[in-house]
Amino acid sequence: MLDIASVVRVHVDALIVAQYHLVVCDAIARNAPVRKPVAMSAPHMPKVAGIDSAVPAPAHTAPPLDESAGAPVVMIQDRLAGWVSDLTTLHELTERLVRTGSVAAALAEVVRAGAALVGSSRGLVVLEPAPRADEHIPCATVGLGLSHADLGQLETVPRDATSYGRLLDDTGVPRAAAESVGDVLGDPDLDPLHRDVARRLGYRATYAVSLTSETAGRIGAAVWFYDEPAEPVERQRHLVGLYARYAAEHLARLLELETARAREATIADELLPSRLPRVPGVRLAVRHRTNGRGGGDWYDALPLPEGALGLAVGSVSGSGPSALAAMGRLRASLRAYAVMEGEDPVAVLSDLELLLRLTEPARTATALFAYAEPAQRKIVLAGAGHAPPLIVGERRTEFVETTLSAPLGMLSCWEAPSVELSPAPGETVLLYTDGLLRRTGDPMDRAFARLHAAAASVPRSLRDDPGAIADHVLRLVLPDGLDEPVPGADAEDVVILAALFD
Repeated sequence: MLDIASVVRVHVDALIVAQYHLVVCDAIARNAPVRKPVAMSAPHMPKVAGIDSAVPAPAHTAPPLDESAGAPVVMIQDRLAGWVSDLTTLHELTERLVRTGSVAAALAEVVRAGAALVGSSRGLVVLEPAPRADEHIPCATVGLGLSHADLGQLETVPRDATSYGRLLDDTGVPRAAAESVGDVLGDPDLDPLHRDVARRLGYRATYAVSLTSETAGRIGAAVWFYDEPAEPVERQRHLVGLYARYAAEHLARLLELETARAREATIADELLPSRLPRVPGVRLAVRHRTNGRGGGDWYDALPLPEGALGLAVGSVSGSGPSALAAMGRLRASLRAYAVMEGEDPVAVLSDLELLLRLTEPARTATALFAYAEPAQRKIVLAGAGHAPPLIVGERRTEFVETTLSAPLGMLSCWEAPSVELSPAPGETVLLYTDGLLRRTGDPMDRAFARLHAAAASVPRSLRDDPGAIADHVLRLVLPDGLDEPVPGADAEDVVILAALFD
């Protein structure tokens, strides 16, 4: 993998030493006192159209040591200063790239940085990894200085008629790392449709580079457009080539990470109910937000004999594939226990705790199970270290007072009394996981207060829809995107299960 920081440090040290030796040799030759070398600063690159760049631009001129210095000394100084400036620019661009935490953000940074390096104002980057036999990897296109309509016009051009398309396609012939077209309209062999699109978009030249990773192979290509016939100079080509190598490795890592997260999210969805049952006397809705890393929260709604209904929410400690597997086993076991002895929620959770201790001795879990009889509007529930349910109605908004109990797997023998409640017609019972509270970032008492205030503020027009109630609570408790996973963040899963009794 290309380590730009190490390259910069080594080259800068070597260049400074070389410059000083050059000064000493020149002074000795002229019998003049040794002067300290002129500090080589790295001024910023010129601002090009469409880019608000804070990246330094290479300055290839430096004042001579003194008026009597020879021309070779000045030329070598100028070259050394340019090298240092180029390496500093490359280092800053790769530092900005490595701070991106998602594929979309990295693609946007690649097209911006490449435009600054080759002196362009417009461009696009295409992510198109080689297909895998076991999964589908999505493609993406990010433009700079191009509208959606412009991108749509470029997509009408045959791939083999564009420089970046030729870099992307497998033809059996080894592909070049870059392709330059200095005058698009002056090419007699240019595809007529490409010529028409180039005229409409107003570009006359292109420069494209391949994004190829040592581990993942070809994953995409980037192209930049010039308003006039032009080609990047050799120095620009060299810099953008180094940057493209580093960007390809970074994109490959992000792509692998996001693919793994998507795979785990798919597995989690498959382990949860695909749809909620329809039971007379009650309407159900659920909202589930994953953390993007395979969390262990679950929910369930199970029709039981004699018109009864079993409702459950829970959370397994940990994250990743092992937590998903444990969650799937616990949910399947709880369904079996609910069928056998669902009218006694304490017995259901006791059996679940015994199973957890025998099969997952190093893991803990919280759970809440409710046995509901909608016809009688009666609920009997028990919780193991879980947050209490919340009743939302026109006349009251209050938490159900459940007894304090330890999570499953923490005690040698778990047991806690059950609680019985009778929701009035039109009232909704909210079951939720503690991720709803923890994602707020507030202390637990303030998080509970925020949840209560959100539930109490449900408009009367929404109280007849359990899904609308859940959405309202989620939007107020977790505003500003807190309900969405943040790449790299240690966020909790969120589950809200709403049961509205008619």
